[in-house]
Amino acid sequence: MNLEFNKNEDTMRQLISQMEQRLQQIYLGGGKARIEKQHEQGKMSARERIDFLLDKDSARFEMGAFAGYEMYPEHGGCTGGGVVIMIGYVSGKQCIVVANDATVKAGAWFPITGKKNLRAQEIAMENKLPIIYLVDSAGVYLPLQDEIFPDKEHFGRIFRNNAVMSSMGILQIAAVMGSCVAGGAYLPIMSDEAMIVDKTGSIFLAGSYLVKAAVGENIDNETLGGATTHCEISGVTDYKCKDDQDCLSRIRNIMSKIGDYDKAGFNRITPVAPVKDQKEIYGIIPDTRDKQYDAHEIIERLVDGGSHEEYKELYGQSIICTYARIDGWAVGIVANQRKIVKGKKPGGSTEMQFGGVIYSDSADKAARFIMNCNQKKIPLVFIQDATGFMVGSRSEQGGIIKDGAKLVNAMANSVVPKFTIIIGNSYGAANYAMCGKAYDPRLIVGWPTACIAVMGGSQAAKVLVQIEISTLKAKGEEITPKKEEELFNKIKDRYDRQASPYYAASRLWIDAIIDPLETRKVLSIGIEMANHAPIEKKYNVGILQT
Repeated sequence: MNLEFNKNEDTMRQLISQMEQRLQQIYLGGGKARIEKQHEQGKMSARERIDFLLDKDSARFEMGAFAGYEMYPEHGGCTGGGVVIMIGYVSGKQCIVVANDATVKAGAWFPITGKKNLRAQEIAMENKLPIIYLVDSAGVYLPLQDEIFPDKEHFGRIFRNNAVMSSMGILQIAAVMGSCVAGGAYLPIMSDEAMIVDKTGSIFLAGSYLVKAAVGENIDNETLGGATTHCEISGVTDYKCKDDQDCLSRIRNIMSKIGDYDKAGFNRITPVAPVKDQKEIYGIIPDTRDKQYDAHEIIERLVDGGSHEEYKELYGQSIICTYARIDGWAVGIVANQRKIVKGKKPGGSTEMQFGGVIYSDSADKAARFIMNCNQKKIPLVFIQDATGFMVGSRSEQGGIIKDGAKLVNAMANSVVPKFTIIIGNSYGAANYAMCGKAYDPRLIVGWPTACIAVMGGSQAAKVLVQIEISTLKAKGEEITPKKEEELFNKIKDRYDRQASPYYAASRLWIDAIIDPLETRKVLSIGIEMANHAPIEKKYNVGILQT
């Protein structure tokens, strides 16, 4: 291994260590003291409930752990968005589990909580995946009610989705293991199976204090909406459970008896590990964003046996399109190339192409490849590290906008499931063309090296500084070189912070930040998940078919 490799590896390991340290804090939710208080009440924490529920030693993927990260400082923060969401296996059946974390603001719903819950339901609906709700929430966080209560993608959308999933035949199980109040009280009755834990679970539209204020009735919460009330009198819940463990065991028993599902039929054979050492990815990804590397080296460390069949290998080389297998699943990979390559252009001339930029020929190639994968019913994996589409007079006259539109059209209309891994730059229109969040990837994750923005920090700062200087000069202010440098650094620092993978993950622009060594597992879980949902639409790219 050379010095550059070792330097890259050290940088990547530091980034992963930083990520893991932050995750360890997130895993504590509202902190050790509040977890202990849960235990004193006879309750398990959200993560303990999930660990008990999921099959031991089975693969799992946590979605949105960084949701809310460094957000809402004026409200004391909202660790993990106040909810833990895991895709895993219960009694051998793949499902998604949504568990309120009552150690974070009593499980109250912040705006990011709503967004995270809706993402979980979106995953369940897209993939026809059973969903299990472990309810323990104080309801809407009142100081921010205007940002979580009334709009289309707010709290009420949860119950609309409950109804839609019911009509789709998607199994929903609700376990009330703590508070379930106000609008949230509709969740259990809109699920297929509902259970409640005796003495700790409660369901009511209004608690005892509000009942006293509204109608003058004196009543305690347990009598108002406890397990005895709802299992013996109202009939709202189906099962009365003596404690958390009993409740979770009942869910496992129910899941063990459900029938199989219709499958999409994606091709899978016995998995084979990559031939090349996956850990070498750490040394291949450069320590700075302006350096080159060969994306083939990354692909060969992700795919089964290291083997793949590259489509139009010598044409449009700034995007790699290739057929491969990941954990046995057949996939079509679309990856940005980051090294300098020689490419033949029309007319026979040869020029150097800088990787990471999408050229017309590459866009055309990728569009055709995506169409082929849809024809063959092969899931698509997008590996993003791109700075944008090529600009300049030659590109514009060559129709870069049309070829870019062709790629976006082919990708957006894809009926096979799409998965996106952001391993480096994800700038501007390249984010869109390579299946960014706006284009419905079934899962989208980033490595710690991901950077998501309209453009790089330095480029953006140069543009914005010139605008700022023009504005200040128009006001008669004198701009010294020192003042210009200060403006540049201030803007660049803000832009770089907003381009961080943590900024993206906190707002759920990506579902998770992962160690590169987790990539194969996440993709395999995702494709198995997508295999629950047969493809019902016909692939049609509209007016840009040719």
